[in-house]
Amino acid sequence: MKNLKKQRRIQVVAVAAVALVLSTVLIGYAMRDGINFFRAPSQVLAEPPGPEEVFRIGGLVEEGSLKRGQGETIRFSVTDGGAVVPVTYTGVLPDLFEENQGMVGTGRYINGVFEASEILAKHDETYMPTEVVDALKAQGVYKDPDT
Repeated sequence: MKNLKKQRRIQVVAVAAVALVLSTVLIGYAMRDGINFFRAPSQVLAEPPGPEEVFRIGGLVEEGSLKRGQGETIRFSVTDGGAVVPVTYTGVLPDLFEENQGMVGTGRYINGVFEASEILAKHDETYMPTEVVDALKAQGVYKDPDT
């Protein structure tokens, strides 16, 4: 009788362990496209990601770099003070998107150009994404808007 209880307990623990591993694998598989890592322009140029990797880039829109092309294609450069990465985006930009302002874009780095699928801009005159502030502070370029 004791042997049967011990065997049953081992079976329950084994099934629970298999279920836990299986659920962890399924959650990781489901989230693979939903996780986007943030990179500053300096990080992108130092270690260029592969063309299949989707990530977020952030910094300031470089002054004088905003160029509107044919149709909805927009070209500009994003900088963190240490490096500049050219960006192309096809679509409608947010209303508050402008030069010398913070932005975050999601997309891929292909042939030396960041091809954005989504562009986010500040939502008021003082807001800047935390990742962008941290990257600018690391470069020594950040200017506090309150001062």
